[in-house]
Amino acid sequence: MTATAPAPSTARARATALLPRLALVLAALLATLFTAAAPATAHAALTASDPTDGAVVATAPAQVTLSFSEQVAMGDDSIRVLDPQGRRVDTGELRDMCSGNTVRYGTALHSGLPNGTYTVAWQAVSADSHPISGAFTFSIGAPSATEVSLPTTTAGGGPVGMAYGIARYAAYAGFTVLVGGAAFILLCWHRGAAERPLQKLVVRAWVTLTAATLAMLVLRTPYTGSGRFADAFDLDGLRAVLETKTGASLVSRLLLLGAAALFVAVLFGVYARRVQDATSEEEDKDTGDLTFGLAIGGAVVAGGIAATWALSEHASTGIQPGLAMPADILHLLAVATWLGGLSALLVALHKVPGIERSAVRRFSGVAFVSVVVLAVTGVYQAWRQTGSWSAVTGTEYGRLLLLKVALVAVLLGVAYMSRKWTARLAEAPAAGEGAASEAGGQEVAADDVSRETSPVAATVTVPADAADPKRAAQLARQRAALENAREKRVRDADPDRAGLRRSVLAEAAIAVALLVVTTVLTSTEPGRTVEQEAARGSSATAVPDRAVKITLPFDTGGQNGKGSVRLELDPGRVGANTLHLWADTGDGQPFDLPEIKVAFTLPAKDIGPLPVLPDHASPGHWTASGVQLPLAGEWRIDVTVRTSDIDQTTVQKTVKIG
Repeated sequence: MTATAPAPSTARARATALLPRLALVLAALLATLFTAAAPATAHAALTASDPTDGAVVATAPAQVTLSFSEQVAMGDDSIRVLDPQGRRVDTGELRDMCSGNTVRYGTALHSGLPNGTYTVAWQAVSADSHPISGAFTFSIGAPSATEVSLPTTTAGGGPVGMAYGIARYAAYAGFTVLVGGAAFILLCWHRGAAERPLQKLVVRAWVTLTAATLAMLVLRTPYTGSGRFADAFDLDGLRAVLETKTGASLVSRLLLLGAAALFVAVLFGVYARRVQDATSEEEDKDTGDLTFGLAIGGAVVAGGIAATWALSEHASTGIQPGLAMPADILHLLAVATWLGGLSALLVALHKVPGIERSAVRRFSGVAFVSVVVLAVTGVYQAWRQTGSWSAVTGTEYGRLLLLKVALVAVLLGVAYMSRKWTARLAEAPAAGEGAASEAGGQEVAADDVSRETSPVAATVTVPADAADPKRAAQLARQRAALENAREKRVRDADPDRAGLRRSVLAEAAIAVALLVVTTVLTSTEPGRTVEQEAARGSSATAVPDRAVKITLPFDTGGQNGKGSVRLELDPGRVGANTLHLWADTGDGQPFDLPEIKVAFTLPAKDIGPLPVLPDHASPGHWTASGVQLPLAGEWRIDVTVRTSDIDQTTVQKTVKIG
């Protein structure tokens, strides 16, 4: 006779039926997030260049300069200038022109460059560890055909970028479960240290975090450089990575994971044996000091690992980094304690029938404190990275932040239901324990009956070497099935515990989605930076002792009414200036406009508009000398162009005059 396990309880059947639905919802949410998150944007962005994108300059510039919104890391090959045939015309030497809050780099050009269109390709690494790249063109004399094609992919994209992103997600998940699982054991359920399911959960989280960190370190060179997997084995590239802030953070994380391995060994070795052997009265006396020591040591190691993210990503750049980095560390630890502890509780409720009710109540208190810390640090981080309501509603970062807030709200609602189940467990512990005991007794009786009636079970006393091996194997499987059925019956006998398990399962599913959104946020350009870039995009910055050069596209709406005006204000400072204007058609030919006018306005001081009527110098070229700008500030330049008797428009741009 073949023994079969008892049918699962109604509560367990309902919980099992919910799993496919939760998995489908979670998969759809993850797919949406992954699709919306690619490609990831970075913190720093190009805010200005000289020459500007699309500019046509009369003479060859001596150098090309790039300005950024945040600090970046660049090498000698980070800026490349190519002629129309694709040959490099820069010297290959990077010039650091940063001063104060100005982040500017440049490269010198060879002298005697002929007329034509030149391509500038650049690549850098933002201070928050994300690679950025771009390309633009400018022309000397007049635009020309070029054999250089602008890159269609951005730095950090492609298969290497996807692999690096997966490693980042795995690292966050491993950290959350590692820290949260250990915290659950030390703060809520000491006897959990001796339970194999919890041991497997924490050890696997450590392995995941270690493997993900190693993968990020190896992939760092191709991720920020060529985008080819083969460059992962470039030792020179790896050596260069180790000298960067991100490389140092990854190596520090690996060293701290070595200390974490020692912590896990003690937790599941010496500590687990002491807790398992001690009675309830002896536990506090025999393991109190060891518990305290492990808690302090674990907190230090966990804080150090969290700091490797805070020191190398968004928190280390932007405003108030001295306050933002500690807040980010607390935020990460609170997330890990709450969500990682939640995963440990779910495993315990599902795999360990003997979890004490007091452990569930303790975790409820720990989770409440974690949520408070999470809320305080999260509000500060949201303000720091957005700064305005328009940045919340009008940027990708802000929309992801709203999604995260919504998920937290849903998670808190489900957590409230869990607290209600926890309260019911606390109110009637004896009844639940009696039901569990009765269920266990029924299982024992059923086991006895099966032993008496099953001819296979009668062979239990036969030595293994004397019995049929197939019979022995069958008997072992039957014993395992009966033991598993007994554990399930005891675990599912308490309806309050089954209800708590279902609500915790729902919490865990939402927590995974929340963790995904949080990881996407770390690789998305903050809303505050996006708005700053938009503001900078409408203005040009004057470089000391360098002419202001801007290009203004226009469209008067009539036939052949599209073109652009190139304006040069030399020397671009307070006092007398010389103004040059060139008008080009859509195909780059000189556009001899019937009329062109210029006006300068300083809104901050209510000065202007100061009209300027330039003189016609040659086809498509006008000049004006002695253009007086009395004060420094943000001057608005209005250029009015007329392409026919009735077709006219005004275009404008703001420049900073020092």
